[in-house]
Amino acid sequence: MAKQITKATFKSFIRKNKGNLLISNRSSFWQAMMDGIDGYVDKRFLRVIYDGDNVEPTMGIVGVWLVGQSRDYFTAYEQDGLEGIEVSNCCGSFVVAIRTQANE
Repeated sequence: MAKQITKATFKSFIRKNKGNLLISNRSSFWQAMMDGIDGYVDKRFLRVIYDGDNVEPTMGIVGVWLVGQSRDYFTAYEQDGLEGIEVSNCCGSFVVAIRTQANE
């Protein structure tokens, strides 16, 4: 059985890989006119942009949003030479990852 990923695991992953992080936003609650979450068409992994505030709910990363109170769901992500953690909650979903293999 695989090790369970928690918020502490996610925070540790961010701290350990700070200079190499990539993010892919998958969906978000960004449009007030829509009741629910809307998916992104562009799901490319882009270099993380830091906003300066290294506190929850963003962990200091643009595109990250944690809701807390055990309502964030963490899943291991491993695909296309990337390894990281996928997070989903009522505000959307995103993947924070690092490159494990050079792109060919």
